[in-house]
Formats: sequence, structure tokens, C-alpha cells
Amino acid sequence: MNKPLRRIAIFCGLLVLALLVRDNWLQYLQADNLRTDPDNRRVLIARYSTPRGDIIVDGSPITGSKETPTNSLNDFKYKRTYKDGAMWAPVTGFASQAFGATQLESIEDGILTGTDDRLFFRNTLNMLTGKQQQGGNVVTTLNAAAQKAAYNGLKQVGGKGAAVALDPQTGAILALASYPSYDPSTFAGNSLSTDSKAWSSLQKKNNPADPMQNRALRETYPPGSTFKVVTAAAALENGLYTSADDPTRSPLPYTLPDTTTQLKNEGNIPCENATLRTALQYSCNTVFGKIGADLGKDKMLEEAKKFGFDSEQFTPVRSAASNFPEKMDRPQTALSSIGQFETAATPLQMAMVASAVANDGKLMKPYMVDKLQAPSLDVITQTQPQELSRPLSEKNAQILQSMMQTVVEKGTGTNAQIPGVTVGGKTGTAQHGLNNSEKPYAWFISFAKLKDGSSPVAVAVVVEDDKANREDISGGGLAAPIAKNVMEAVINSKK
Repeated sequence: MNKPLRRIAIFCGLLVLALLVRDNWLQYLQADNLRTDPDNRRVLIARYSTPRGDIIVDGSPITGSKETPTNSLNDFKYKRTYKDGAMWAPVTGFASQAFGATQLESIEDGILTGTDDRLFFRNTLNMLTGKQQQGGNVVTTLNAAAQKAAYNGLKQVGGKGAAVALDPQTGAILALASYPSYDPSTFAGNSLSTDSKAWSSLQKKNNPADPMQNRALRETYPPGSTFKVVTAAAALENGLYTSADDPTRSPLPYTLPDTTTQLKNEGNIPCENATLRTALQYSCNTVFGKIGADLGKDKMLEEAKKFGFDSEQFTPVRSAASNFPEKMDRPQTALSSIGQFETAATPLQMAMVASAVANDGKLMKPYMVDKLQAPSLDVITQTQPQELSRPLSEKNAQILQSMMQTVVEKGTGTNAQIPGVTVGGKTGTAQHGLNNSEKPYAWFISFAKLKDGSSPVAVAVVVEDDKANREDISGGGLAAPIAKNVMEAVINSKK
């Protein structure tokens, strides 16, 4: 071969080598970046070319897919639909052609679109047979009747609020309601005239009610007197008191340690040297504030963390971490122990507190996805209940159960009584705003026990009612009836 031909051959060989390197670089190293590039319209078109799988509650879908006309302005064939969208939004999140996806719609997107790696062999078979790719289903733990009772209860009261119900024995989430809410169907498409307008109207800057905030998981509130259940647990677990009915060493008035400030009770109630049972029944600030100060911040913090405080929860939707402060002096520890100062909790967290007490001291990890299904309905994964911690011994949990039952039988929680069912609870009216200048939050946490000793449900409800008269705001008055209806819904669904 003469020299010019050899040079041409070498040059052509280098071009082929460069082409192969470039091709492999694009296919293997850059594939994910190209696939997820927001400017890659082909990926988006493929994403919306088939119906999504469904999110299932009690065996029925609460989502769907709707075929839309395609034209020069819209090349997406299917968009998401929702049944009772506002009621279920805190569970599903949204899936929008224009604004992406959140919560279960986002976390389980691969299953719902059929692109999850666990569906690889099925998708390969579909490709060979020419069958259209299908999405799988997300089967939740939610109870439709309980969710309806929670959402309608919050809606009837008005204002803002949230409710969470758990199965204490497994950690399964039975209800997860937030109010006000939004319908994800209103912006599931990509129309500038309808979907974008609906989206804009829901943003906090345009809607102070902030309907897209998931208050059940992402909002932390001062828990007020509901936190006294945690403080009572700390007293029992640390041996400060060993019985519900022995007198405590609680003076009246009680002066916060290292100060001259007296801690007040709500009204003229029998709190001096009250037993733990009486103190919880009447919600004595003086007794539980002194318990917190006597135990000290380290023991109180340890107990709060056992209940889940200071840790995010993944249900799999992320829940904000509740807060029990680590840096406190003695008076601040006393205030934190009655749910004030910087103590803050999500409704999920307080449902976990009630759940652990009801389950004889065993706290189960909360979860809302029971199983993932392939398009054929074969089970891909099944959630197994998982123990999270042991905040209380069985003996101390049963002592606390009896104390909470007294609250409902003849204390501040009588509105939660259910005929033929043993109910335990704790009310709370938490301060809100600088120097308690704003309307307080009304709390109620509870559990139900059946005649066979099982506990099918634990509930937490928080209500912020700006329209109510201040003197009418109480956990027993506003939140307890909602909790009662949720518990009844769960109990009736098991009959």
C-alpha cells in the first residue's frame, strides 16, 4: 500500500474509532442525563403515551387516567385523574404534565409508569410481542371510611387542621387528612389557560390558607397538653413514680425552678399533690411541669426520642421531624414537658405517641404502602410491619392506658366516648403566637380498645379555627369529636 492510501486508511480508522467512542459515551455514560433532561420531549411524550397505574384504597382505585386530544399544542396522550382528589391529596400527592409529581405519585413513579427496573422482564416480553407498556399499582394501607370521617370532620370545623390514624399493632396508616386541601385533577394537564391558572391559585403567595401544605406530615405544631402523655411515660420509665394512683410531690402554686415565675393551671382544679391519674384527667400544668424539671432535660429528651421526636419518618412519604429541644435550662425543661417552649410535633408524631401506649409500649414504624403490584397484579414487594422502638415497658404502658381512659371517662375527653368500646385519650389546647396572642391549637390524641383487648386504631387530630371564639377552643370540644368518628369508622369496618 502506498503512503497516501495508508494515511487515508489510518484517518478513516480513527474516524470510525471516534464514532464508536462517541456512540458508547452517549448510550452508556450519558443515557440517564439525556433521559432526564427537561428538554428531551421524546421522554415526556413516551411518559404520557400510556395510562398510569393506580393508587388503591380498600381494593378500589382513587386515581385514574384520561385520554386527551393530541394536537400541535398538546402531544401528551394521557393525564391523571383523581376520585375525591381533595380528600386523598395528602396521600397521593399529584402527577401533573406541567408541574411534575409529589408524594406517592413521585416516590412510586417507576411502578405507576411501568418503567421500574423490577418490571424489566415483563417490559422486554411486551416489546417482543408488541404489547403496550403498562403501569403497576400502589396498594395503600388506608381505610376509606376513616379517611372520609377525618376529612369531613376537619372540613365541618373549618379553619386549618389535620388528622392521622394508625393501626397500633402494625404501624399501618389508616387515615391521613389535611384541611384545607386541593384537587390534583385541576392541574394534571399542561394547559396555560386552565392547569397553570389552577396551580397559581393554590400557591401560598396567592392563597394564604396554603392548601397544598400536607399538615398531617409536614406541619409541626406546639402539642400543648397532649405532650403530657410523653412526660407521664418518662416519669414511669425513670421510676420517678411507679403507680397511677400514688400522690405526686406537687405543690400549688408551683414556681418554675431558678425563677420567681409561677406556672399556672387552667382554672381551679385539684392539682396539689395530685396523682398521675388525676393530673392527666384535669391536665395539671404544675404536676407535669415539675415532673419534667425533676427528671431533667436529658431523661426527657431520651424518652421523647424513643417516641420518634427529632427524627424524620418515611412512610414512604417524608414526614418532618418533630422537635423536643436539646438545649434548655430548668424552667425551659418544665415548659417543654407540658408541650410549650420549643416543643413541636406533627400530627403523625402524636398519633405515634398514642399508638405506642395502646400497643403495650411497642412503637411500630408508620407506613402507608401495603404492597406494589405489577400490571398483572402479581406482588412485587409487600411491606412487613417493623418495630421502631420501645418507649415504655408493657407494665407502664398499661398504667398509662388506664390514665388515658380516665381522661375520656370523666375528664376533658368525654366527647370521644364510644358505647361498648374502651377509649383512652388526652386533650390539648396549645398556645399560639407571641405571648399566646393568636387563637390556640386544639389537639386530641386517642386510642380505642375492643372487648378482646385488641387496639385497632390510634388517632391524633389538631384543629386551628380562626373563626371560633377563643373561649370555645379546646381539644375536647373541637378535636375529640373528629377522633371519635375516625375510631368508629375503623371499628365498624372490621365488623
